[in-house]
Amino acid sequence: MQSWIVKSQSWGAKNMSEQISTRAAYGRALEKFGEDNNIYVFDADLKSCTMTCYFAEKYPERFFNIGIAEANMVDIAAGFATCGATALVHTFAMFAAGRVYDQIRNNVAYPGLNVKVIGSHGGLTVGEDGATHQCIEDISLMRTIPGMTVIVPCDAHETHLATQAILQAKGPCYLRTGRGPVETVTDGFSDYSFTIGKGITLTDGMDVTIIACGLMVQEALKAQKLLEAEGIQARVIDMHTIKPIDKDLILKAAKETKAIVTAEEHNVIGGLGSAVAEVLAASEPVPVEFVGVKDVFGHSGSPKELLERYELTPKQIAACAKKAIGRKK
Repeated sequence: MQSWIVKSQSWGAKNMSEQISTRAAYGRALEKFGEDNNIYVFDADLKSCTMTCYFAEKYPERFFNIGIAEANMVDIAAGFATCGATALVHTFAMFAAGRVYDQIRNNVAYPGLNVKVIGSHGGLTVGEDGATHQCIEDISLMRTIPGMTVIVPCDAHETHLATQAILQAKGPCYLRTGRGPVETVTDGFSDYSFTIGKGITLTDGMDVTIIACGLMVQEALKAQKLLEAEGIQARVIDMHTIKPIDKDLILKAAKETKAIVTAEEHNVIGGLGSAVAEVLAASEPVPVEFVGVKDVFGHSGSPKELLERYELTPKQIAACAKKAIGRKK
């Protein structure tokens, strides 16, 4: 997939503190950029959840509700892509990464088609829907497919730019969005730009680096403040693209801070943490601590309760940062 740079721009929020879900931001971005007649949108009877409803209303001739037939949806989108279309398929992450893995692997990624898979309601914060719908394996599954780009934006602003970028780029891509509203944290950087495959340093520090994706970027920034109060300077990196991972930025952080913490709303096996560790093991081994779901299934509960239960909190990130610092040689 080509690398595309998208500069920060007006994206619809009234102010930085406004909380908007990444799925809602995606829906509005798709509506805005969907004027290209080459874009076709497919949904598995979930348009009010995946937020493709905005596109459907504005461009009904290029929107198709395939129904609860996810495998068919992916194959139809693949067919459109062979004819030159930019095809986007939408369903819950649990179905996008799990139920139709075979179709995505063999009928989209293997031939390298221009199909974008949008997995909505990713992670634990689906909440009360419980373990069957809390997809904590999707990043792992998608990033192991050859040629697949994997993106996990952290807020509405970043989602807006990521949507524009994947529509401009060619090739298969998996974009993960979340159910609940999240604070906007990337809109306050004047030089912010979104580039597929390039992480963003949000705060600088020389004691430890926290690399996060999705809503854990917000938690990492809160952890940075906790550590700062104790005299520890933490660098926070927003690693929105899990694949291709930004190796240069990871290695730079490892060389300069010599301790890494990863934070993700995902199983600690196979996701962001694993991707970062693979880079470090090959070139710059340093202490690494992992914040994420510890290889267990989720439970029904409110998003806040679940993040606390599974220790996806600023307090846990800060504790892991201190542990990683203590392991420095």
